[in-house]
Amino acid sequence: MSSNQKTRSRFLKVKCNDCGNEQVIFGCASSPIKCIVCEKMLAVPTGGKTQVKTEILEVLDKNI
Repeated sequence: MSSNQKTRSRFLKVKCNDCGNEQVIFGCASSPIKCIVCEKMLAVPTGGKTQVKTEILEVLDKNI
């Protein structure tokens, strides 16, 4: 992939609504994502972009 091509995938910083834990998830995850502290479901795969079931705090740049 050349440096001028853009990808649509991003990492997202989300906050669990139950325990307040913040964690980074992939925006195009292929498996369900649970909170690492309380195991509440944070996001589910849809075959494309992940359906986030909690608060998104930040969209992280892929060039970090």
